[in-house]
Amino acid sequence: MKIHEYQAKEILRKFGVPTPTGKPCFSVSEAVEAAKSLGGSAWVVKAQIHAGGRGKGGGVKVARSLDEVKQFAANILGMTLVTPQTGPKGQVVRRLLIEQGVDIKTEFYAGLVVDRGSRRVCLIASGEGGMNIEDVAAKSPERIHRLLIDPVAGLTVEDAEDMARRIGVSGSAVVEAGALLQGLYRAYDSTDAALVEINPLILAAEDHVFALDAKMNFDDNALFRHPDIAALRDLDEEDPAEIEASKYDLSYVSLDGNIGCLVNGAGLAMATMDIIKLYGGNPANFLDVGGGATAEKVAEAFKLMLRNPELKAILVNIFGGIMKCDVIANGVVAAAREVRLSVPLVVRLEGTNVELGNKILTESGLPIIQAENMAEAAQKAVASASTAAGA
Repeated sequence: MKIHEYQAKEILRKFGVPTPTGKPCFSVSEAVEAAKSLGGSAWVVKAQIHAGGRGKGGGVKVARSLDEVKQFAANILGMTLVTPQTGPKGQVVRRLLIEQGVDIKTEFYAGLVVDRGSRRVCLIASGEGGMNIEDVAAKSPERIHRLLIDPVAGLTVEDAEDMARRIGVSGSAVVEAGALLQGLYRAYDSTDAALVEINPLILAAEDHVFALDAKMNFDDNALFRHPDIAALRDLDEEDPAEIEASKYDLSYVSLDGNIGCLVNGAGLAMATMDIIKLYGGNPANFLDVGGGATAEKVAEAFKLMLRNPELKAILVNIFGGIMKCDVIANGVVAAAREVRLSVPLVVRLEGTNVELGNKILTESGLPIIQAENMAEAAQKAVASASTAAGA
């Protein structure tokens, strides 16, 4: 689950991470009042969406008068902000963050993620703040510094301050930067976060450090332990199809292709998408129905896929273990009839009761295209989608 910048900063402040003073706003008048109450002579008007690169898309503006605050807020609120992370469709801005302006001397980068190879949290930091960290890693990998954190000891004072020095912090700011990094780690660990990213982390006047931006993502499976964080979910920022999928315990992610995928198991779902690409097709979604799918679940999965106007074919790829092939076959037949399926349907079954499952499909009377293996299924799905697209 993702949250907005202002929400992430509220959490980080609880763990001792300093941030600029700011207020969230939902209207132009609130933005002006926020600037008045914050005081000062400069304010930053920031679009609040679940994507980075907002400044490049015109979603971050520095105002030097209340009139400019009003102007920028009016321009940004309601705009469709397009960034490299939103895709071409962009995201409508419904919230703003008004912050006091800060005199920036130097920009840095700091982030925390899980390194799955070592099974530890990894602190990533760089002296190249304010840039896409992926670009820095590609062009200047020596500027990226990593530290694997001992889960028992946590991020120690020594390690935190050493990392601060490695990215270019010096003098009296080292202690403050080290304390900030320790606060980031405590926030990450205590909230079951999947990602904490500060870009930029800045050195400001009098050598004070601040998290000028903040991004936090959380492990959905741990949200039951954090109802306060779960309450921060903004459904306006999420794909309606993905929201609907969560109601039926379906793992669904929309993609930009035209072949719908219905699979049981995340690994098999990824392999299915890969083999579709191998044979020249493009998957329209990631959809894992899990190990205990019912006919109702399968029907809802079909409905979700059919919401996509670009859908030209559906590939069902099931390995029957806990979920027996005859059960999924009955679910597929019932779902196809319920939704009056109008696109080609390719089904590949393997595993427990596969013969019975294939018999149910054959005797259904529906124009289901059956396949014996993944390669054949992918080829047939790609061919069906190509034919449908050219019709």
